[in-house]
Amino acid sequence: MFIPSQVISVLEKLKAAGFEAYPVGGCARGFLLGREPEDWDIATNAKPEEIQKVFPKSFYENKFGTVTVLADEMKIQITTYRIDEKYSDKRHPDSVKFTANLKEDLARRDFTINAMALDIFSHPEQISARHPEQVSVCHPERSEGSRDSSLIAQNDRYKIIDPFGGQDDLKNKIIRAVGDPKKRFSEDALRLMRAVRFATQLNFLINKETLEAIKEMNKEISFISGERVRDEFVKIIMSDRAAEGIELLRETGILSIILPEVMEGYGVGQNKHHIYTVYEHNLRALRYSAENKLGFVVRLASLLHDVGKPRSKRGDGPDSTFYSHDVIGAKITEKIMRRLKFPNEEIAKVSLLVRYHLFYYNVDEVTPSSVRRLIKNVGLENMDDLINVRIADRIGSGVPKAEPYKLRYFRYMVDKVSKDPISVKMLKIDGNDVMSILGIQPGPKVGIILNALFSEVLDDPKHNEREYLEKLALELDKMSVSEIAEMIKKGEERIQLLESEERRKFKV
Repeated sequence: MFIPSQVISVLEKLKAAGFEAYPVGGCARGFLLGREPEDWDIATNAKPEEIQKVFPKSFYENKFGTVTVLADEMKIQITTYRIDEKYSDKRHPDSVKFTANLKEDLARRDFTINAMALDIFSHPEQISARHPEQVSVCHPERSEGSRDSSLIAQNDRYKIIDPFGGQDDLKNKIIRAVGDPKKRFSEDALRLMRAVRFATQLNFLINKETLEAIKEMNKEISFISGERVRDEFVKIIMSDRAAEGIELLRETGILSIILPEVMEGYGVGQNKHHIYTVYEHNLRALRYSAENKLGFVVRLASLLHDVGKPRSKRGDGPDSTFYSHDVIGAKITEKIMRRLKFPNEEIAKVSLLVRYHLFYYNVDEVTPSSVRRLIKNVGLENMDDLINVRIADRIGSGVPKAEPYKLRYFRYMVDKVSKDPISVKMLKIDGNDVMSILGIQPGPKVGIILNALFSEVLDDPKHNEREYLEKLALELDKMSVSEIAEMIKKGEERIQLLESEERRKFKV
């Protein structure tokens, strides 16, 4: 492992100014696990104004004692040792009190594995070991140790300050709250989800007392903003063990609070075409997406693709039906994502994948026209994601093969028609041409005629010729706007008929 030279420089300057300074929290944990820390946080006994004197290129815009130092292209956060006062809103301390004691600062942290500090200057030779770009630090032998202020491990390069047994818990793969878990969770209820997230990402178990406190206090998560819940949820979804993370959220009772719509599928049986309940099926689809390192939108769409089934279910037993669950599911997905404050672009894309995950792909019956229409609705840029959601759906149903011949053929069809007109913009004539040909002014009729022309071209791309489209536009001009709209509607209904019959065949 290597500590960036910028971090070393910051530590050296604080030490030269007469202050203590230690990398703490997540960066210390990641360092000890042999994982590259995403951020480097430093704790010090220097006050914020003293930190800024040492580092003129810095800013301090909060009441929690954190100064952000600009070191080359890195932003390093330096926080004064502190004790947090009462958490009235269960999110942030009402105020903080600075302390000169590192152990008191570590005691306020959430879990033991995050309550450690690295002392890399415990020996003078550490300075001379510095590489021009970064400092190499060897891992210590993790040893058993008591849960007091003594050092659990050290070597000739650095030592670990570990007053709460974080190294033992790293070694034993345990998530344990620092001190009283109920107190830790009452201070910041987001820690309820953070425990699940760390257990998921690290493949650790949650300590019994800590787990019981989570189950007892799970409703406290409702005090947390949608944005903060979203951020933890995304980290769980993006872990390699995403499905296990969702299941742990269910076991702790948190899932019922943050995603009650997903819990609606728990214990809900399907029909003779499915061997798993709705919840189990969705979880297995997510597991496939995570194991195959697929992107966030595919993972979330895999989890939510059948979220509409409980509300659309009719009957019980082998002949149950779930008609229109894709449409219902898309609406539920949008509602969930808006509640969790996802960006509009992600909301639109995931909802789209849920809405169209039941696309028709029977080799003997799928037509180029139907594929073009699907591409028009979904967007060519989203087709790979849509196919991956469908594959996750299949695997989640217990089928042995992810991509059968039918889906491979469908990919071929997508590639084959991808150069055909799949949007109005690809027509050989545009709105100005229509107005010129028909001698009409801008208005709704121009757009209606363009859509009618496009509908024709979707059925047969060979008709995308200027002369043909001009002739057809003149014929359409003889019709009323409502008549043209009805013609377009019938064309859409015609192409959707095969798809609806396929869905009814499989009672979905």
